[in-house]
Amino acid sequence: MSARGEVALDSMSMKYALGLADDCLVLAQRLGGYVSFAPELEIDMAVSNIALDLLGQARGFYGYCSVLDSEGRSEDDFAMLRDSSEFRNHLLLEQPNTDFAYLIARQFLFDVFQKELFERLSRSRDTELAAVAKKGMREADYHLDFSQSWVLRLGDGTPESRERMQAAIHALWPFTGALFQPEEALGAGIDPASLEEPWRKVVAATLEVATLEIPVDLPQDQGGRDGRESPYRAEMIEEMQEVQRAHPGLEW
Repeated sequence: MSARGEVALDSMSMKYALGLADDCLVLAQRLGGYVSFAPELEIDMAVSNIALDLLGQARGFYGYCSVLDSEGRSEDDFAMLRDSSEFRNHLLLEQPNTDFAYLIARQFLFDVFQKELFERLSRSRDTELAAVAKKGMREADYHLDFSQSWVLRLGDGTPESRERMQAAIHALWPFTGALFQPEEALGAGIDPASLEEPWRKVVAATLEVATLEIPVDLPQDQGGRDGRESPYRAEMIEEMQEVQRAHPGLEW
């Protein structure tokens, strides 16, 4: 391959990895904002551990981006010195922590997606992407086990818990379609469209057991990978980056 071809491939790989990193970091930030608000101390600890797992995954992907970046940016530069409009995370992950049911619904819908993604990405010909995915597979299993069990518990629980869980699923469902939209910079990554069928099977089976309805005919809100953000992202990113921007040069 020519040098120009290698540069182009590196650019695509970096853009793809950056989207994965942003997904993990933004969701970790959202989960971190819920610590101390969970209904039980054990759940609080679980949410905190999941956030830390996602932060570690984000660092793995950002680290790869820093290797490929022609501008020589570091992990910290990618995470803490980009404007909110430069983030490429899926819009689903920046939705606010309305209540515990919303947190669980958002987590479950993403966990099913990430588990399938990591399983396939662990076999990618890009050894760096594969290594991060392989390391995160066990974490993804645990995350899904946690969120899925709570979907079942809330959905098939009291009338109020079912109502809240159903409301959360309906509110977040419009953001799920973007998970499977084609990515311009794919490189050796996984075609998102190939993940939709297995995702729908797991989600549908879980919601059925939880006595919850699968939303139908809801418009899909596209965006995220193309840089479009929801009204919530800017405030969240500003809060996340406040210390680093006030005291430049800090390291994780």
